[in-house]
Amino acid sequence: MKAKKISIIGGGLSGSLLSIYLAKRGFEVHLFERRPDLRTAKIYAGRSINLALSTRGLNALKKIGLDEEILEDAIPMSGRMMHSKVGELNYQPYGKDGQAINSVSRGRLNLKLIELTANYPNIHLYFNAKCIDVDMDQCIAKFEMEDGSQQTFTSDHIIGTDGAFAATRGRMQITDRFNYSQSYLHVGYKELIIPAAGAGQFQMEKNALHIWPRGSFMMIALPNPAGDFTCTLFMPFEGEFGFSKLQTEADVIAFFNAHFPDAVPMMPTLVEDFFANPTSSLVTVRCYPWVRKDKLALLGDAAHAVVPFYGQGMNCSFEDCVVLDECIEAYGDDWEKIFDEYQKLRKPNADAISELAIQNYYEMADKVGDKHFLHKKHIEHELSALYPDKYKSQYELTTFSLSPYSYALEQGKKNDLLVEHIIASGTESEISDANYMETLWHLLK
Repeated sequence: MKAKKISIIGGGLSGSLLSIYLAKRGFEVHLFERRPDLRTAKIYAGRSINLALSTRGLNALKKIGLDEEILEDAIPMSGRMMHSKVGELNYQPYGKDGQAINSVSRGRLNLKLIELTANYPNIHLYFNAKCIDVDMDQCIAKFEMEDGSQQTFTSDHIIGTDGAFAATRGRMQITDRFNYSQSYLHVGYKELIIPAAGAGQFQMEKNALHIWPRGSFMMIALPNPAGDFTCTLFMPFEGEFGFSKLQTEADVIAFFNAHFPDAVPMMPTLVEDFFANPTSSLVTVRCYPWVRKDKLALLGDAAHAVVPFYGQGMNCSFEDCVVLDECIEAYGDDWEKIFDEYQKLRKPNADAISELAIQNYYEMADKVGDKHFLHKKHIEHELSALYPDKYKSQYELTTFSLSPYSYALEQGKKNDLLVEHIIASGTESEISDANYMETLWHLLK
């Protein structure tokens, strides 16, 4: 029996991972990417956006044997380091001892995945191939190739992994009863750099995600193996503390000296980087259905682009690949069932992580410096340590487990109810008493 032909449109992180999953099952995979070949073009050389690889992403990489190799060059971040306006540091662990998220290079991870496809003769790669149309019912995709020519490819199934502004989803958007929304956060972002000091020496704590929370805006920094930090400034486009106010070198210097004084001495190329690097926007995409019968399915950002504040965009997309693969295992050659079950399993969780990501922006920018919030986090940490089988924080469920995102969202609301009850009743000193806590666990049910 001839192997089914599957076209994957989009050769980024989720598309390249999915191609390997499908190739391992014996399918003939054709992977199309609009950018040049990473193996020769090195378009990610130099500075690149960091990603926070955690349990869900590692689980997906483990299934293709790539988890350990990626972790070798990753930097574990066991907590977040808060920087006050006067330079005081406050460290908040993410979870229990040994739990950490991993700072990895997007470019290196994508390159490793593309390189791994070479092990599978049933994966066919096409670069500089821009998708310009899809006939969903006939499973035909049309591409503009590097030489300007147009080519069409027919397959048994098409999977769109072509990002937040996907051509595949664009085709679905003009079909009947397709729900779609995109919403932009009021803040944008700009990437900056804290270089290494001397021979690869880190200028700040290496194993932490650094945050400068300032209410309506913030800066974060993630470590790189070379000793530098990739910094990202998040702030509104307009307003008193907006990008529109920073027009001159003097504006930038004055702003950073006022709000990030401890960072300025570590950023010798601040002004050059600020004006050289673009100001980008942050979009959340929601849509449904994600599939068209047994013909077309959306996966990753094409189905559910999220803002980056929970560090789960890539992890969520990788988990899409795992769930789709499990559906193939469960339903054999019934692709209409495979696609439908995949979207039913993933849609509620994609919606949940979208909500969690937006919620976490306000936590990172503002609440992490709030005394009441820090008090609640302290109690949460104590409860998690004292009763690991009964109490898990929302962050732990989201980042260090494979529990559904929808469960993490709902459990987080119940956790908050429990902690607020403890504070309001003045019984924090009693939480180590198991008998006392037995009277409260019902709040988590």
